[in-house]
Amino acid sequence: MTVTVATNLADALAALRATPEARLLQGGTDTMVEINFNHYKPEHIVALRKVEELRSFSIQEDKGEIFIGSGVPYQTLENDPFLTLLPALAQASRTVGSPQIRAAGSLGGNLGTCSPAGDGLPVLSALDAIVHLRSVDDSRDVLFHDFMTGVKRNTRKPDEIITGVTVPILNGFQGYSKVGVRNAMVISVASACLAVDKATAQVRLALGAVGPTIIRCRDTEQWLSAQVDVTASVFSNAAAKEFGRRAALEARPIDDHRSTAEYRRHAISVLAERLLLKANS
Repeated sequence: MTVTVATNLADALAALRATPEARLLQGGTDTMVEINFNHYKPEHIVALRKVEELRSFSIQEDKGEIFIGSGVPYQTLENDPFLTLLPALAQASRTVGSPQIRAAGSLGGNLGTCSPAGDGLPVLSALDAIVHLRSVDDSRDVLFHDFMTGVKRNTRKPDEIITGVTVPILNGFQGYSKVGVRNAMVISVASACLAVDKATAQVRLALGAVGPTIIRCRDTEQWLSAQVDVTASVFSNAAAKEFGRRAALEARPIDDHRSTAEYRRHAISVLAERLLLKANS
């Protein structure tokens, strides 16, 4: 096995162009588990941990958005300015593994792995994030909704590196919740992110771990917008309960070793209902 430890983005891209079959390694919190259990034996690795261009973020106030480099660790994302500007992302980041895992893991790794149980991914879906990719001679931007195509599948090309995401800053409540088999350091059995955008009078809801991709509950969102004035952020108990019921119908869970489909669907109904009630101003 060959390992290329890149110290800048240009070198990383050149190494990937030379060995497009290489596994990109950011924090290694997913890949090293696969290697340790002999589930995966890469021939080539391009390590990105020392690429400083990927480990920065910038607040673009004039555009009302934040650019987050793909190597920014969850340890950073769980604190300010993200706690204030992107609270759902901060909440999701706090649920990722142990402090050691959060010091290494990143949104770029979540996007590269593209597991439906990835904690950061429902947030990116609910906030309509844009994923940035670059190769030696090209760059492109992809809506998150178009980026993830299946279980651990995405539209990244073999010679591309995920350089970061751009996330809009919304005026309204944001919240993230998940259910697991224990209270901490656990993979999601079901997760949900709710975001209120008062500027467009939208409530957005995205679900994780209950389908082959992250699920945006478009029908449930449209139903709620037709029932209440979203800009007032006053949601009744009855509306919240029906919101949860409809969200559960949009989920596509399966039975596996962590949970049953029936329980996952029930969990989504409860998570969505509680998140909407929390959004009451």
